[in-house]
Amino acid sequence: MKIFDTTAVNGTALDPQRVQRRTVWVLSTAQLLSGIGSGASLSVGSLLAVQLSGSNAWAGSVTTIMTLGAAATALPLAGLAGRRGRRSSLVTGLLAAMAGSLLVIVSTVTGYFPVLLLAAALLGLGTAANLQARFAAVDLADPEHRGRSLAIVVWAVTIGAVAGPNLIRPGALVGEALGLPALAGPFVFSAAGLALAALLLFIGLRPDPLLLAARLRSGGPATSAGVTGGAGGTSSARRRHGLRHGLRAIKASPRAGLALLAVIAAHGCMAAVMSMTPLHLQLLTEGPLADMPSGHAHAASTDVLVLIGFTISLHIAGMYALSPVMGWLTDKTGRLPVILLGHGLILLSVLVAGFGQAQPALVTVGLVLLGLGWSAATIAGSTLLAESVGADDRVLVQGVSDTLMGVAGAVGAGFSGLVMSGVGYQGLNIAAAAVALAVFAIALRAAALDRRLQTAA
Repeated sequence: MKIFDTTAVNGTALDPQRVQRRTVWVLSTAQLLSGIGSGASLSVGSLLAVQLSGSNAWAGSVTTIMTLGAAATALPLAGLAGRRGRRSSLVTGLLAAMAGSLLVIVSTVTGYFPVLLLAAALLGLGTAANLQARFAAVDLADPEHRGRSLAIVVWAVTIGAVAGPNLIRPGALVGEALGLPALAGPFVFSAAGLALAALLLFIGLRPDPLLLAARLRSGGPATSAGVTGGAGGTSSARRRHGLRHGLRAIKASPRAGLALLAVIAAHGCMAAVMSMTPLHLQLLTEGPLADMPSGHAHAASTDVLVLIGFTISLHIAGMYALSPVMGWLTDKTGRLPVILLGHGLILLSVLVAGFGQAQPALVTVGLVLLGLGWSAATIAGSTLLAESVGADDRVLVQGVSDTLMGVAGAVGAGFSGLVMSGVGYQGLNIAAAAVALAVFAIALRAAALDRRLQTAA
């Protein structure tokens, strides 16, 4: 199979299944490369924020701004995908994130905190693009394989995302060689990975899966003409746009509403707990950090950075490594059972991390379970969402989902610092447990209703 066969001759017949396989391969490889950027940001973002701002109160700011950036750009990127295809949208997001990685380096060199916040906003566009990639994987997928296709692309980020936090020490060496601060080093790798991912998508995502799927639905021939990207897009993408229309489409389908709730709740819980864990581990091992003037906050020791990197790596592995299993379960057992599994794992995870807060090993176990719960809820919820609305509304609804995921993540990360300051790390985890328990109860009721309807039928 020629991965980069672009079918240059207009009118050449295309095999949608072959295009689907190539699309999943290209998306997966790009996710692997771009995952390095997200891993680096998650592992040292809160530490950079404290170091540059001089205050622990800003610890969650990088994650908050990243998630707000992802939320603010999810719908515009979805609109771009509808007009010009997935390729244009994904490449745009990754190039913006690459610029963000370079700005992180600038912020560490200058010690200017606002530059770090601007960089985090640009990195958020990469998050939005990576979220959209999972939906690109199901544009051409058969209904019985949607969970698997989506999960493969989610899984592919594992290597890059797990490697990202562990690039702290190699990054410090690279930073030293380049005359950069130690915490800037990982973002050299981040920028390179994002650039390679954007290049791969630009070359390899031809024909565009979204444009080809629209052409097939309209009854047009499956040829290379008009499906390699470019102006045009789908007619519905030009007519229908905006958060309000997307919410109406979701409201019209109770299953879509449940899917959306499952996804955004899982993301909000994950962002809240994960964003504060690096600071909690630092405080646990080195003691409280007193607020200091900007640029003079105490920097974490290398040993603590390694511990934080290891913990976040395992958390990210939990998020992505078993994604194919979650996708297989979604296709085989149904969407609702896997949503229940996901929020059950989230509930267990925050209880383990919260009540085991004094032991780094239990905090790590809790973070791994949190990642697994996020994986199950996100894959099953995203699959259910994609198939619960009409084809004309699907791209817009996916953009709405990613927007609200970003908002939930921003709220979770933004308030997590305040919650942790008020009731501690354990209290933060208990608050997340309450959210997971509520969603679990709603999904359980929906699953019971499904069983009653199937029995009556």
